[in-house]
Amino acid sequence: MRTLLIKYKSVIRFIVTFLAVYGVLTIGYNVYLNESHGSLFYPDYLTNLVAEQTNALLNGLGYEASVTAHPNEPSMKIIINGKYVARVIEGCNAISIIILFLSFIVAFAGKFKTTLLYGLAGSIIIYAFNLIRIVILSVGLYHYPWRREILHTVIFPMLIYGTVFLLWMVWVNRFSKKSEV
Repeated sequence: MRTLLIKYKSVIRFIVTFLAVYGVLTIGYNVYLNESHGSLFYPDYLTNLVAEQTNALLNGLGYEASVTAHPNEPSMKIIINGKYVARVIEGCNAISIIILFLSFIVAFAGKFKTTLLYGLAGSIIIYAFNLIRIVILSVGLYHYPWRREILHTVIFPMLIYGTVFLLWMVWVNRFSKKSEV
């Protein structure tokens, strides 16, 4: 047993670190969500921010867009030219994906400053890509509503998770301490 622990020490360290960071960040995020109930920003600040930024980008692209609180569920409705096309729910704000990304980066940590900067830069890239994803998805649903299922459940999740995977690969191969071995 001891020889197995020694042999797989780095794997065990990765798993424990990943789960610890993921657990702490997820608990922190859940506390944030619980504290957001009844706040000025509906359904929570980050989801509201994503919806408002999506709205600004859609208007910047020439669409007459607006967002409004959904009356029956904790989400924001995206309306393009008077047509309700999509909703932004808590899961659309990319925070869960960023938590997953950061947990992996910390579990494969490099130098402290490099890990911190790459984690911040990667989080910003994921957030920005997620905004672009929601804008393109909204425009796609406006023009091609019959493609809702493939757009929402196949193409756009594949793109966002593909981006995270590429960021992980760059991290492991160029910046983490594991790439120096």
